[in-house]
Amino acid sequence: MKIVYLSIITSLFLLASCVPQRLMEETKAKLSTCETEASASKKAASEAEAKNAELNEKLVKEGKEMAGLQRDTAIMATNLRLLQNKYDKLNQVNDQLLDKYNRMLLGSEKDNAKLSGQLQLTQEQLLKKEDELKALELRLNKQQQDLDALSAELKKREARVNELEAILKSKDQATADLKKKLQDALMGFEGKGLTITQKNGKVYVSMDESLLFESGKTAVQPKGIEALKNVAKVLEQNADINILVEGHTDDVPMKGAGEIKDNWDLSVIRATSVTKIILQSSKTDPKRITSAGRGEFFPIDAAKTPEARKKNRRTEIILTPKLDELLKVLESN
Repeated sequence: MKIVYLSIITSLFLLASCVPQRLMEETKAKLSTCETEASASKKAASEAEAKNAELNEKLVKEGKEMAGLQRDTAIMATNLRLLQNKYDKLNQVNDQLLDKYNRMLLGSEKDNAKLSGQLQLTQEQLLKKEDELKALELRLNKQQQDLDALSAELKKREARVNELEAILKSKDQATADLKKKLQDALMGFEGKGLTITQKNGKVYVSMDESLLFESGKTAVQPKGIEALKNVAKVLEQNADINILVEGHTDDVPMKGAGEIKDNWDLSVIRATSVTKIILQSSKTDPKRITSAGRGEFFPIDAAKTPEARKKNRRTEIILTPKLDELLKVLESN
């Protein structure tokens, strides 16, 4: 990308050597700013997708842990009920033995000793069951605390995921709306050297060379200017969209001696020509737009036929919704 920008500066220098040095420096600064914004947008989109995938993965994992804790809690509750029943039965037996013991106090010492041993054993069993019951209650309380904490964390993470998904859905809807507005504005041009597509969260307005330029030229033809003015009106009304203008050529080498020496020069100057018409035809903020030349290195059709080369000679206006809201959510997390 730096080579492209260098080519732009070199071309401008050759075209107008009398331009003040300060204007050239301003042009460099603007190009650098555009490059930084484009890179930041791409990085932000990538980080957003990675963060969303990570949160979804954690949500699934912790959901499984929560289900396991719920199963353990149910088992512990069942055991608690069983112990409680046994405790009640032992209490009942103890009461019966005490009654029997009181009734047989007048009996033989042997019988009394036997009953005393049974009573002591029963009391020891009761104490043991009481200890087990207390330990089980403590474990249940701890399990419930862990379950409550995990449930709260899951709800918090789920809220973050839902917020991210809502923002992404909003961006997708904004992209679809933008495509519809462009289709309405360019209804008379679609199928006549112009196509509008939506993919990867972006809208692509692709214009054939035949619509914009004469062969080997960089001045936009009247019918192309008309189409670009319609595009400019839509872009002016949608200030939250970043704009990238890319020039593309075929793979036939250019051998020029003037300002256009090769396909790089041709693609860069054509992209700049389109950009200038958009800016001249609207109040679009220049900070939103980036011009780039791709030469012959991103063909639509790699075949070496006249038809394939015709497809590849094009200018694309790539529109991307800004990700400011998504960046704020990620930073807060």
